[in-house]
Amino acid sequence: METNDIIVSTETIKSHIYELRGRKVMIDSDLSRLYCVETKNLKRAVRMNIERFPEDFMFELTKNEYDTLRCNFFTLKGGRGQHSKYLPYAFTQEGIAMLSGLLRTPIAIQVNINIMRAFFQMQKALLAMSDTQLQLEQIRSDIKQLRIDMEETLRDQNDINEMITKEQSNLTVQLENLNDAIAQLQAESNQKKLNGQRNPIGFITHK
Repeated sequence: METNDIIVSTETIKSHIYELRGRKVMIDSDLSRLYCVETKNLKRAVRMNIERFPEDFMFELTKNEYDTLRCNFFTLKGGRGQHSKYLPYAFTQEGIAMLSGLLRTPIAIQVNINIMRAFFQMQKALLAMSDTQLQLEQIRSDIKQLRIDMEETLRDQNDINEMITKEQSNLTVQLENLNDAIAQLQAESNQKKLNGQRNPIGFITHK
């Protein structure tokens, strides 16, 4: 088999990157296939250099985590090792970089380069999604503020309308009072005319 036939693309590698415990990881059996080594040999090399693999570099899956992966991802359902009595190891990006120092074959070196590229591309995609999410949040915030401003404007308009209505009512009352006063004066004047009581010309009064 030619080396070019063995090396897989970054897109294929991405399909073997899972999320566990809030980290992007790859499983030992997938890594061993990519590196063209047996899983038991890969794990033996890790155990012999266990001090290089702290928990944030590598951790052993729980049975529940492993069963969840087998149920959700086809690559873990069939084939040899489906019912392995040993739970697999999960390697973070840092753990895979450390692992490449133990497996120094030409294939392992090239595969590891592609794995790093796959992780980088996924991180870049997540950052792009984060920027989009920030923009959406800003739009939502702007819409919320616009709604608040509109509600305040409507409340102010209602207050103005109430003030105008109140002033109009006061003016109406005043006009009605003036009309009543004029009507009263007119009525008194008419009554005086009927009674023959006229005001003397030149303001001269009769004794």
